[in-house]
Formats: sequence, C-alpha cells, structure tokens
Amino acid sequence: MTEEPQVRKRDSAATKAALLDAAASLFAERGFDRTTVRDIAKLAGANQALLFRYFGSKDALFEEVLARGGREQIATTPPDELLGTALRSMLESDARRDRTLDAYLRSTGHDSAAAAVRRQLGEEYAKVLATLTDSDDADLRADLILAWLLGIGLVREITGKEPLASADPDDVCRLVLGAARTLLERSG
Repeated sequence: MTEEPQVRKRDSAATKAALLDAAASLFAERGFDRTTVRDIAKLAGANQALLFRYFGSKDALFEEVLARGGREQIATTPPDELLGTALRSMLESDARRDRTLDAYLRSTGHDSAAAAVRRQLGEEYAKVLATLTDSDDADLRADLILAWLLGIGLVREITGKEPLASADPDDVCRLVLGAARTLLERSG
C-alpha cells in the first residue's frame, strides 16, 4: 500500500511572520546591504518568491521590519512610559531585546531605510514625546530625546564602548530617564 504524500497546509500569516523575523535577525546582524533576499528566505524556511509576494521588495520588507516593533510600542504604551519602554527594550539581554535599533544603525548608509525610519517611526515617536511638555520648543525637545536614544544604541551596541556597553540596564534607565524628565517637564 502506498502512502499519500502529506500536503502541508499553507499559512500565509505564519510565513509572513517567519520572513519578518528572519529579516529582522539578519538586518540587525549584518545591516541592509549585506543581507540577501535568498538568506532571508532560507532562514525563514520559505521561497524567495513569497518574500516578494508579501512585501514587494527588500526595501519594503526592511521598512516593515523597522516599523513593526515601533508601531506596536507606540500603540500599546502610554506616552509618559514610551521613552522608558523604548530604552529598556533596547538595553535588554539578547533573548528579550528588540533588535530594530540594531538593524537601523547597521543600515544607516542605505538611503531608503533611513528615510523610512525618519518618516514612519521618528515622526511618530517625536509626536508622542512632544506631548509630554508644554514648552514652545516641544518638537525640538522630542528630537533631542530621540537623538540621545539613537546615540545610546550606537555607543552600546555598535561601537561597544565601555562602560556603557556593559552597563546595567537599570542604571542606564535611571540616569537617562531622570535627565529626560527635566527636558520634557511641564511649566505648571
């Protein structure tokens, strides 16, 4: 008796999520330019054609990877906790850490990637952070906080400069959030 070959049930949502996860991992590790569509598909256990079907291009996939974590964080985090949540997620140990910032920092030379982050995330984060102060220069203050956050990620994760690279996340959060409160204070 011959067995019928089992047909694997297609699950487009699971395949799309696997492609996003694989891309996020590889972009964080290698950056945009050194990550190939073939490598992403292989890591996800999917066909390259599906990557193009679901995302259209490597650039569009990269934009989705960068925006995915940020959008969720903005949507689920109260404004007064957003900076702390973003900072903490960046500082967590490898298993729990959001690697979106790593992907962004390792791909800063890629123009469309940088534009996507500025457009999709930078403006959204800044808009939320600007609501935390009633100062006339609220937008500038929010941008300064974002620049500080990116700088912390760059020094800690990309350059590995000590003592920040191995600093305890609780200490970093305590110091940064204390200073940020001053920058984002309300007048009355």
